[in-house]
Formats: sequence, structure tokens, C-alpha cells
Amino acid sequence: MNHIMKKIIIAIDGHSSTGKSTFAKAIAKLMDYTYLDSGALYRAITLYALEHGWTDPKGKPNGQAIIDHLKDIRLTFKKDPVTGQNLTYMNGENVEERIRSMEVSHHVSPVSEIPRVRDFVDLQLRKWGEKKGIVMDGRDIGTAVFPQAELKIFMTAPAEIRAERRLRELEAKGMDATFAEVLANVRERDHMDSHRKTHPLIKAPDALLLDNGQLSVEEQMDWFKKIMEEKWDIRLK
Repeated sequence: MNHIMKKIIIAIDGHSSTGKSTFAKAIAKLMDYTYLDSGALYRAITLYALEHGWTDPKGKPNGQAIIDHLKDIRLTFKKDPVTGQNLTYMNGENVEERIRSMEVSHHVSPVSEIPRVRDFVDLQLRKWGEKKGIVMDGRDIGTAVFPQAELKIFMTAPAEIRAERRLRELEAKGMDATFAEVLANVRERDHMDSHRKTHPLIKAPDALLLDNGQLSVEEQMDWFKKIMEEKWDIRLK
């Protein structure tokens, strides 16, 4: 790798369960960049809301209660000394595992639709991104958080393939779920993410499209390395 190159911001957006985090983490490791998972912040706020009973029986969040208590939520990432991966901490507590539950998955989209919540998360992300040399994934990183990012990637794949991936992840963690349940959740999140009023999920005009429905992680990395070589003449091993 050419270490003379200035550090850049790499923004990865796309549909749920496209493997954005896996891809972003691999890029961060390859380039010795910092990985930031924006979705983890929305999940943490959703967990906080669920733990405080700020959702009605139909799952609708109490937006005002969440907004009123954003000042009480401190979100940070800490690197795991063993794996090297960033773990999500809320108010000093490691919540990485709890924010990945199906319950949080079912509630995160309506919570993330709240404009003040998005503003709160965006502010955190921009602070962390000031030094550059970061890879960030989410739904609106290249359009709202870092529209000036030097490299933007938009990931997608068929809903059925994404649901199968998500189901395998849950099963590996010992969580119970059916394919039908996970597929319904994937489709529901697609609709909500694409139709929300504040910063909907859309492909930035200058983002590169990556449909990884039939691609392995290795093949995706080969695609990324080719982009870096063509765009910046950077050869990555």
C-alpha cells in the first residue's frame, strides 16, 4: 500500500443485511483505518428506549421521551484487545451483543426515523470523522453524514439472500428465528428505510453500486482493491 496517500473517508450505505459491516471492517483492517458502525448507535438508542418502556404495544416508539433523554445517553466505541473489533458501549456498558437481538431489529427503524435522533447520531459520527482515515457504514452516510466522502459505496442484494444471511447470523448466536420472520423483517426495514421523511435510504449520485448477492467477501474485497487501483493508483495486497 502507498502510505503517502492522504487519509480519506469511505462511506458505505445500503440495504439491511447486505454485509455492510463485514465489508467495512475488512476494508478498515486492510487500510489500517478506523471502522465506525452507525447502525450500532441507532440500535443502542433503540435498546435504551425498550429498556425504559418507551414503545407502545404496537411497537411505536415514544419519540418525545427518547428525545428528552438523548442527553442521558453516552455512546462510544472501544476496541476489543483480542479481536481488534470495535465494540459498542452505552453509558460505560458493553451492549454489543444485546443490540443485535431480533427485538431491537424489529424496533430500530421507527426509532431511527425520528429526526432529532438522526441529528444526535450524525453529530457523533461527524466528530469521529474529523480526522479522516475512517470507514463508516449505515443508511445515509454518503448522502447526509459525509456527503463530501472521497469514496462512496452503495450495497444491495436480493431480499431472500439477505434474509438467509441474517438468519445464519442469528443462529450462530443461539437466537431463535424463522426464515419467514427474518425475511419479513428485512422487507419491512427496506420499506421504512426508503420511505422515511428524514434522510431516506437512497444511492448517492456519485456512489459506486455493489450488488453482492452472489459475491463472497473475498470477491468483494477484490472489487474494492480494483477500485482503489483504478481511482487512486493504490495497490493493496
